[in-house]
Amino acid sequence: MSIIISKRLQSMTYSKTLLMAKKARYLNSLGVDVINLSVGEPDFFPFPSILNAAKQAIDSGHHYYTPVSGYKDLRKAISLKFNRDNKLNYNIQQIVVSNGCKQAIINIFLSILNSTDEVIIPSPYWISYYEMVKLCNAKPVIVDTDIDNNFKITPKLLKKAITNKTKAFIFSSPCNPTGSIYTKQELFNLAQVLSQYPNILIISDEIYEHINYTNTCITSIASFDNVYNQTVTLNGLSKSFAMTGWRVGYIGAPLWLAKACEKIQGQTTSGINAIAQCAAIEALRILPSKLSNIIKILKKKRNLTFNLFSNIKGFNINKPLGAFYMFIEISFFIGKKFNDFVIHDADDLAMLILEKTHVVTVGGVSFGNSKYLRISYSVSEKNIYAAFDRINKFLKKIN
Repeated sequence: MSIIISKRLQSMTYSKTLLMAKKARYLNSLGVDVINLSVGEPDFFPFPSILNAAKQAIDSGHHYYTPVSGYKDLRKAISLKFNRDNKLNYNIQQIVVSNGCKQAIINIFLSILNSTDEVIIPSPYWISYYEMVKLCNAKPVIVDTDIDNNFKITPKLLKKAITNKTKAFIFSSPCNPTGSIYTKQELFNLAQVLSQYPNILIISDEIYEHINYTNTCITSIASFDNVYNQTVTLNGLSKSFAMTGWRVGYIGAPLWLAKACEKIQGQTTSGINAIAQCAAIEALRILPSKLSNIIKILKKKRNLTFNLFSNIKGFNINKPLGAFYMFIEISFFIGKKFNDFVIHDADDLAMLILEKTHVVTVGGVSFGNSKYLRISYSVSEKNIYAAFDRINKFLKKIN
């Protein structure tokens, strides 16, 4: 029997970050000494109180189906967190807890997008934004930014991209893959544009909010009254609390959208893991100030990575203010050869680096820019030094 895959799926590409991670695992299984700079995953453990909360949940009988939108106590904790950290007022009916931020985003897109709709996405962008919009048969509208403006969209560029088909605008701050953070004034200026179009949904991805090196809290665009009613704020526990495998993401949204996302989730996965929800309640009680030591360690790694990799000939790097990535401009290598292999884009360079140095990076094609390479410095300092040494020696052989 010949099974025909849907056109929807045929148009979708695999996540390059997950593909590179898969290659790294395969090489590891062969005994190869691989340094993985591809995956956005913290290298520390969750707080002991979070782990204890999970253990207590197991012992106290949390083994059954959960409410579609999440436990009431968890949504209360999220509501308090939004108010405490972001000065946002979302009641528990406006909050939906999902299996990580990925599910939260696809819930949103499935709730609002039709085939004639457009979604504005500043480039570089997190890989899955683009593919999810395509999955919903809508059109991603890419607005290019570059290293010279710290990879930020301007009000002028945003307004130019808006058409009568624009349904949503999605961005992240701090950003994956660039680590850029929008200032309060920059977000205010974007809000001034978007408030003129109340039918455009603003999707603000704030999953990296606590991993910033500015000594100030990030600003949520929903904190501006003129766009609060058209904004959904997206967050989760994967990054700041090192809970990537627990799969806890959540939104604060206009009530109509929260109800729509709940409807979709109710017909797909239903509520998320009970034990993870109990652990999440404890995590959300932890004050951001308790993360200061983690941020200090990551900032040290950022500085180390910047100081080392900016000395590699052909690498052009800015110093990011948040997250744990660097997005490196590598156009110097485009068109050059290694033996008989011609480097056409950053994906080619990433594959060469993997094959010849066993260091895993991610080419920028899937992030919206073929002349950039993403590395994650959420690894040990030892591995940062070793990765630099391997890559630097190899790239000197390319001419």
